[in-house]
Amino acid sequence: MVRIAVRNGRVQPGYEGRPMAALEGFATRGHETRAKPAARPPQSSRGAMDWGDVRVFLAIARQGSMRGAGRALGLSQPTIARRLAAFEAGFTGQPLFDRLPDGLHLNAVGDQLLAAAEDAERAMLTFERRRAAASPMLSGTVRIATGECAAGFLARCQSGGTTTPLPSGITLELLQSLPPANLTRREADMSLRHQPPESGDYYVAKLGTFGVAVYRRRGNDTDAWVAYTEEQSQGQSHEPARWVQRQVEDTKGVVALRASSMLMHVEAIRAGAGRGVLPCYIGDGHPLLERLTAPIPDLAATYWMIVHRDIRRSACVRAVIDWMRRVFAEQRDVIAGVVSAGKRQGPSI
Repeated sequence: MVRIAVRNGRVQPGYEGRPMAALEGFATRGHETRAKPAARPPQSSRGAMDWGDVRVFLAIARQGSMRGAGRALGLSQPTIARRLAAFEAGFTGQPLFDRLPDGLHLNAVGDQLLAAAEDAERAMLTFERRRAAASPMLSGTVRIATGECAAGFLARCQSGGTTTPLPSGITLELLQSLPPANLTRREADMSLRHQPPESGDYYVAKLGTFGVAVYRRRGNDTDAWVAYTEEQSQGQSHEPARWVQRQVEDTKGVVALRASSMLMHVEAIRAGAGRGVLPCYIGDGHPLLERLTAPIPDLAATYWMIVHRDIRRSACVRAVIDWMRRVFAEQRDVIAGVVSAGKRQGPSI
């Protein structure tokens, strides 16, 4: 079975080429051992270094606090503190962080370890990815990081909205990730994003483009709008929110409701609170909604599938890649908002 969660592993003594070698070099540097008779190999007085402690060290360095590191790793704050103490004890007991009012900051000793710890992380994550990809079985969980629009579409397709079935032994886990999931660190097995990455060892494929249009409850002639929050509407990263806000301002319209998520918008528009923008695959398929516009070019949302090449070797991940490509091809007109013959579009806005 493909193992999805990164699991802490203890590196065994005597494993040559181990990724902890760089860190262990820091731990023993400056401590000479007296020559012994050649009766047996010398034994280290220090136990094998725990990869989990290295992860904690890096998480604290990146998050700036034990609480933040705990959230990033899914561990409690007391566990983080205990693991940090164990890690510091392995380096002659010296503190690696300065405890300041605004959080924990690497001191000079800790800063010297950072590059070696990151080297160890890269090696261990490569090992974890390749171990996860080694199983030939079509059974396990595949985690997909994406936004609401694509996640809702995948859930719909897995539940019978398509003629292409997903292999029965595979479970999809859909994750909404802001900022985007780090695939190198295995925060997800694959990601669906609006832009392909500029660099990295990834398999990348364009899946399709979602059409977005204005909808209202069928027969409801309200001119009020269901808009996004003021913060989203004034920001630079949420084009649907900015587009609706421009319509409100240009027409001196009324905002009946502001809400931050697509699900809230669907429910508000369905209930008749006002008109708003929705992906066409949702609005066209809802019996209580009618479309008021053609798909809006400025709001078209293209999605790219991104998978680390190590994880792509996994039988489960390959099966999901193939399934998604077939589903997006089969449902191309649905997601683009191509209105089928005989389906009438409502009055325009």
